[in-house]
Amino acid sequence: MDKEAIEDARRWLAEHGVTRLDDGAWAADDAPGERLTSNEVAHGWAGLALTDGDRDATGRLRLAFGLLDLLDDYWVTCEIRFADRGPEGPLPAEPLWESYRRRLEAPRDAEAVTYSLWVDWFEDRDTAAVAFAEVLGRDIGLLRSDAPQALLRRTRRVLECSGPVPWPAKDAAYRAAARLPVLHPALFKALLNGYHDVHGDLEPTGALSLLADLDLPTGTEHVGELHAVLAAGHRNHYRSPGAWDEAVRRNAG
Repeated sequence: MDKEAIEDARRWLAEHGVTRLDDGAWAADDAPGERLTSNEVAHGWAGLALTDGDRDATGRLRLAFGLLDLLDDYWVTCEIRFADRGPEGPLPAEPLWESYRRRLEAPRDAEAVTYSLWVDWFEDRDTAAVAFAEVLGRDIGLLRSDAPQALLRRTRRVLECSGPVPWPAKDAAYRAAARLPVLHPALFKALLNGYHDVHGDLEPTGALSLLADLDLPTGTEHVGELHAVLAAGHRNHYRSPGAWDEAVRRNAG
């Protein structure tokens, strides 16, 4: 969390007549008497922040991420992506992805950021590989037993939402994560989500090899079922809708 960016965002909202009430709701000068939610503030002002003519592109991006920290609302990330992919884009890449990385490393809940990666950047084949490389793939050489906790936290979060990323773009990162037992539960979730996600992408042979090497807590659910469908050559639940149910029945038997 960037405290300076948060305070900047708070001041910017106040300049636009939006202030936070003592109970956490918001008030706006152009809606007297109304109590606004953080989501309503995000919908009303995040896009405006990204077109603020008084700031350069990096300044607008920093303001938007300050709003994200302040409001903790996924819609802010939507507006960031709209700006990057829109006619005035792309946004400056280094501050964009550094902002994602910092929030993925922070102890604070990062649900809005990971959801943004999952359903926006990773599900889009035009952006999945680059986004994955920026938030994790380029740093796999740093994944060692003495890696900082912040990097391990970022890695876990990215792995768990990486199901839609094309297999060639994530294979090396998955193999790097497999070398660290502390990351095995997150890597298992990555494989499981990669199988079940509508847009999930797995290469059965490679995924099966990774799965076989994972040291998982006793009682981890669905290990047997995932092994069965991968061993049978299935890539995705939605391409072979009966395969998982059959694996569940056999495992139960």
